[in-house]
Amino acid sequence: MARDFYDALGVSRTASQEEIQRAYRTLARKYHPDVNKDPGAEDRFKEVSEAYQVLSDPETRRRYDAFGPDFRQVPEGVDPETWQRARAGTGARSGSGGERVWVNTGPGGFGPGGFGSPFGTEFGGEFDVEDLFGGIFGQRTGRARGQPVRGADQEAELELTVEEAYRGGQRSLTLPGPGGPRTLRVTIPAGVTDGQRIRLAGQGGQGIGATGAAGDLYLVVRLAPHPRYRVDGRDLTVDLPLAPWEAALGATVAVDTPGGQTKVKVPAGTSSGRRLRLRGQGMPHPRGQAGDLYAEVRIVVPDRLSDAERRLFAELAAASTFDPRDPSARRRS
Repeated sequence: MARDFYDALGVSRTASQEEIQRAYRTLARKYHPDVNKDPGAEDRFKEVSEAYQVLSDPETRRRYDAFGPDFRQVPEGVDPETWQRARAGTGARSGSGGERVWVNTGPGGFGPGGFGSPFGTEFGGEFDVEDLFGGIFGQRTGRARGQPVRGADQEAELELTVEEAYRGGQRSLTLPGPGGPRTLRVTIPAGVTDGQRIRLAGQGGQGIGATGAAGDLYLVVRLAPHPRYRVDGRDLTVDLPLAPWEAALGATVAVDTPGGQTKVKVPAGTSSGRRLRLRGQGMPHPRGQAGDLYAEVRIVVPDRLSDAERRLFAELAAASTFDPRDPSARRRS
């Protein structure tokens, strides 16, 4: 069973939205695979992201508080007490609580039969909705009477690069099913974030009966680790290499963003570690403010100096009184 979402973020069940957001930002920075190379960091990062995705939405949080880990599979209109009695009476397993389909939907996708690494396929905690509620609502013979029952909701992970999430667009993915593999064409909104869920209505488990509606399929977005960008919600951070003279004298230099190359002004006297903010250059938001991009300065020196460069650096060393190891001599960037 997955860890409780509140426990995953290290907050109480009465935590405010601001406390939940602060906890997520702290943990996301700590466990992001780009900065934490510990073997378990990526799994912890995904756990934190899923917890934040659920608890940051008031309606989803309300359902999670009411139904726990089964909240995604509980039909609308069912009260928590009825749900608990149904689960206790049928021996339904805790955990995912419904039909979950984990498939590889990474940049390569699959062809038929290619349901393998890294995610494989999993039908865990599967149960029949009719059997689950039969003891309470008298529907154990519903199939024989032809009563319609809605199909189970399903989930699949959808791995995207930062650039794909930034731009959005179309993606084909192939999913397993009782009748064999099926291919769907999915529209990805521009600016989706890690842990966000994309709902495909009617693409989940098959309903029961002639008029039993199919369940929904939820694609859980996972952003693949990126060699350049570090992601924190909608904000992006990218390293900005500078020559010593650019940092000392100031410069205007090019910086790459997922939307293309742009320019950033480097103030004179900039030191390594300074973060230059490019407002609105992070991940777009279809219904609100786009994230920001932070260019984090890294001063780089040549590993081999020409004779002229060596002479100039020697002259600077002789003329300068600056001591970077003296805290009182440092100027804050």
